[in-house]
Amino acid sequence: MSKLYSPESAASGVEQVLRLLEGRWKLIILFHLFDGKVQRYSDFEKLIPAISQKMLAQQLRQLEADGIVSRTVYPQVPPKVEYRLTEWGQALCPALDAMLKWAEKREV
Repeated sequence: MSKLYSPESAASGVEQVLRLLEGRWKLIILFHLFDGKVQRYSDFEKLIPAISQKMLAQQLRQLEADGIVSRTVYPQVPPKVEYRLTEWGQALCPALDAMLKWAEKREV
């Protein structure tokens, strides 16, 4: 059963979601993980060369803390760490695609 929203509660809910996605690099990171892709930290460094190591680590930690990305550490030397979207994070893909299509309509 869907939750009933007032205009105020709907706006508040959307603002909360937008705050989760704030950050210059979060959306780029997410798009590299869509379609069930798994990336290692070094993959992100190659895929997003303009991001600093500090910022990449910070953005990944925030996405993990918010439950959007999961981090798996393998006990080996050197350490192997993989990042993938959680089920909830993967469910974000259609919403972002819809926003992209919405934005395209303005450009016409």
